[in-house]
Amino acid sequence: MEISIEHLNQYYGKKQALRDVNLTISSGMFGLLGKNGAGKTTLMKVLSTLLKKSEGTVKVCGVPVEHAKEVRSMVGYLPQDFSMYGSMSAYEAMDYLGALSGLSKQERKERILPLLEKVNLDAQVKTKVKAMSGGMRRRLGIAQAILHDPKVLIVDEPTAGLDPEERVRFRNLLCETAQDRIVILSTHIVGDVEATCEHIGILDEGELIFNGTVGQLLSMTEGRVYSAEISKLELPKVQSMYPVTSMLAVGGSVTVRFISDVPPVFPAKLCRAGVEDAYLYLMHVEGGEL
Repeated sequence: MEISIEHLNQYYGKKQALRDVNLTISSGMFGLLGKNGAGKTTLMKVLSTLLKKSEGTVKVCGVPVEHAKEVRSMVGYLPQDFSMYGSMSAYEAMDYLGALSGLSKQERKERILPLLEKVNLDAQVKTKVKAMSGGMRRRLGIAQAILHDPKVLIVDEPTAGLDPEERVRFRNLLCETAQDRIVILSTHIVGDVEATCEHIGILDEGELIFNGTVGQLLSMTEGRVYSAEISKLELPKVQSMYPVTSMLAVGGSVTVRFISDVPPVFPAKLCRAGVEDAYLYLMHVEGGEL
């Protein structure tokens, strides 16, 4: 069970959104990172057959995306802007979407309640969608996406706007869901990928600039991440010399975390790199701004 992408190019008129993307995604959680406008949503739409590819070869579990009906039967998709009729209850929304997916009345009856329980919405069966919190609606979105038991689940920016508790709950739900299928998490939030994914792809301006494991990404910044306490007056100079990944101001001093290929010219402590450090370093190497 895998997704294979070879020499994928995607155009919107004269604008090229994806540039020669080559990627293989196997079972489990796969994180797709990139800033807004990097091409993540375009790639997700191609995989879910919502967008016809321009060039290249894309197969989902061995089936070319040109066979849209067959691919859609294997793919569950939660878009960033998922919404349902607000006047429907959670159960009614699931029943309606299940019918649209071609599930029989008996299949819907057997699957809906267990799924709502799995996403911790069993107490909201009769709750109107418009009365649900953002986190509840996202969990309802996951439930509808896996209602037809797909082999592949694609979620686009699922935790944007959620509070920390809901983000953790949602990430745990995705990990549980990935135990027996492919789950692609597309996001610009590095922490979500770091907490859930072993394999990562990074898109920048339509190009896949990294494809590998978390360990491989971290190795890029090994021995390059430093921390130092400096005065606020020194901060502009440090920012001009090094990519600064974080800073904490206390009184008249600032603790900065930054990346350098060589030991800095002022007292600094070598730190263990995190995924966010590695991601920002890679974007800097590719010419992006921190």
